[in-house]
Amino acid sequence: MAGWIFLAMLAIPFLEVVVFIEVGSRIGLPATLAVIILTAVIGTTLLRIQGLGVLNRVRASLARGEMPVDEVFDGLCLMIAGIVLLTPGFVTDAIGALLFVPAVRRLLRWWIARRIVVSGVVRVEGGVVRSDGPVQIEGEYTDVSDREKNGKEASE
Repeated sequence: MAGWIFLAMLAIPFLEVVVFIEVGSRIGLPATLAVIILTAVIGTTLLRIQGLGVLNRVRASLARGEMPVDEVFDGLCLMIAGIVLLTPGFVTDAIGALLFVPAVRRLLRWWIARRIVVSGVVRVEGGVVRSDGPVQIEGEYTDVSDREKNGKEASE
């Protein structure tokens, strides 16, 4: 995983420079800079609109007593989209724009869930993700069963 991150940190800036030079040579420097600024403004607007929509869906899920797993994943994707859209460059803008598309986020969520299931960490049953490992909950407790049997619970 660290190797992929390192490779991306080298490849993406290189790719951005190549695309900047190509686009700048075709449409000129002022137009190239205007497009970069425009994508940042559009990205900020989309992030605000879709982010509020995700927040409302999270609130509705919590009100129904459900865990908002899909909504949290969407929120994470939108956060990444906002970050890469504010990063100057055409390649990162394309990645950010794709993350704003709900169908792309669903496909990405499905792919990640499938990778997790294949790894054997969890399994999916009827749309519910379940852990294969033992569930261990740590905490402190007080055994009150003896108190209830002796009737001491009422006197204390």
